[in-house]
Amino acid sequence: MRVGVSSASLFMRQNNAEALRTLNDLGVKTTEVFLTTFSEYGKAYAETLLPHVKNLSVNSVHDLTSQFEPQLFSRHAGVRADAYSILQKVMESAKTLGAPYYTFHGASRAKRADRSGERDNFPWLIECFETLLAFCRDFDVTLCLENVEWSTYNRPGVFSKISSALPQLRGVLDIKQARISQYPYEEYLREMGEKIAYVHISDIDGDGRMCLPGRGTFDFDTLIKQLQGVGFDGALLIEAYEKDYNAVQELKDSCDFFEELLEKHDCLDKNLNKN
Repeated sequence: MRVGVSSASLFMRQNNAEALRTLNDLGVKTTEVFLTTFSEYGKAYAETLLPHVKNLSVNSVHDLTSQFEPQLFSRHAGVRADAYSILQKVMESAKTLGAPYYTFHGASRAKRADRSGERDNFPWLIECFETLLAFCRDFDVTLCLENVEWSTYNRPGVFSKISSALPQLRGVLDIKQARISQYPYEEYLREMGEKIAYVHISDIDGDGRMCLPGRGTFDFDTLIKQLQGVGFDGALLIEAYEKDYNAVQELKDSCDFFEELLEKHDCLDKNLNKN
């Protein structure tokens, strides 16, 4: 396993180019590039980031999903076509940056009935995901469905229904979103199992506030053991918010904390994490 930091952790502090330079300067080796608006989608913008990638391995790209991902599931052909035109730009970004994965949220569950799942139409979801997977694959990118409280995979059971029909689907385990959904993260971990591509990690303090890994009370030893149990060997990406820490050096301190844990469990990929 390897440890990294999503550029989302620097959102509202630094733009992507500056964030990538910061992560390089800190000695971070793996990242997820968080593309935050329409002007950041596409090959042209990604090429402006390439000089700043340097020693970073770009694990994945993540867009501002509410801007167009829900429309990829629209039954209106024109709406869906427009959404795919935006997705194409995101895929161009991923390919340009050398990212093998795309962090995907999917449809929006803004209404109570949608959140409960009582109106889920799995045949339609599966049809849409089949098209999405093939579309991303044309850019050598794997679509990875993340557990997110307000989106497609908002509760255990959704991933298994879709992936049973589409075994090529991969998953992203997000500890924070599992907490928000009020389902134990272990349920998501067991469901995705060997199909977990990478993990978004965070911590929580005694007052219930989110913080950087190593600053709170979350039991990361148990998480690592469970990930080992399903054969996981991918990236663990720190995904924090602007107010979760003070100085950017704290991001590297959190990486160091987690690398020590991985080394203790004899699962640190030292080749990718060495300075």
